[in-house]
Amino acid sequence: MYHVYLLSDATGETVERVARAALTQFKDVDVRLRRVGQIRNQDDILKALDEVAKTPGIIFYTLVNTELAQFVRNECEARQLDAVDLITPLLFKLAEFLEMRPQKLPGLQYEMNSEYYRRMEAVDFTVKQDDGQEPRNLHKADIVLVGVSRSSKTPLSMYLAHKGYKVANVPIIQGIDPPPELEEVEPERVVGLIISTQRLVDIRSARLRNLRQSPRGSYADFRLVEEELAYCRRFYRAHPAWLVIDVTNKSVEESAAEILSRLHGDIRHD
Repeated sequence: MYHVYLLSDATGETVERVARAALTQFKDVDVRLRRVGQIRNQDDILKALDEVAKTPGIIFYTLVNTELAQFVRNECEARQLDAVDLITPLLFKLAEFLEMRPQKLPGLQYEMNSEYYRRMEAVDFTVKQDDGQEPRNLHKADIVLVGVSRSSKTPLSMYLAHKGYKVANVPIIQGIDPPPELEEVEPERVVGLIISTQRLVDIRSARLRNLRQSPRGSYADFRLVEEELAYCRRFYRAHPAWLVIDVTNKSVEESAAEILSRLHGDIRHD
């Protein structure tokens, strides 16, 4: 496993987005991202680098304070740690181009404005609608994701919520009817998720192992999973107006981009 450390003087969301965008170019690589935000002084930096030293990896950092950024560079050189400054060169170039000094205030992009509150409202809504909860609110969702267990419904929901979309997700379970409220949702708002049988078996088996349970039960049995997905496809065919996307081997970002690009005519946010 490779370790990538993300250091930021704000939430760390920006540096993580850049790292994830770059990592999409490298398939089948086991990478763990470790985000350290709200870095305000040299002690915070030293504490973070001490953690890096325990399990070495590469460091990406976005520190708008040039003195702290220089301190990271010096410390990483002294400790022989790989580090990449993602923002200082950009700030210098922009300062030169715009002929003005940057404010050097961390987190300015997350000022408390209407856009911020809209996103937080979307996140709050999405958390409350996870895994079929509160079906009476399905009609309020911008997007409703449906799919079998472990088909990326929750990660996709949260990713889209942070972009400002109110998302609900509903599990498709063989032998159990979905909530009747799902049939009342405008079909152009519903997205069915599908995944290959082997990929789903692998994901479920890993989940069971993480829970220290045997992966040999029905939840990850290839034949039963195949039947479950066949039932799911039949259910989707009964709703031809729904958008259906295959999430097999796609990152959350890739799946979200496909959903938004194909639904953008109906729902628009940033």
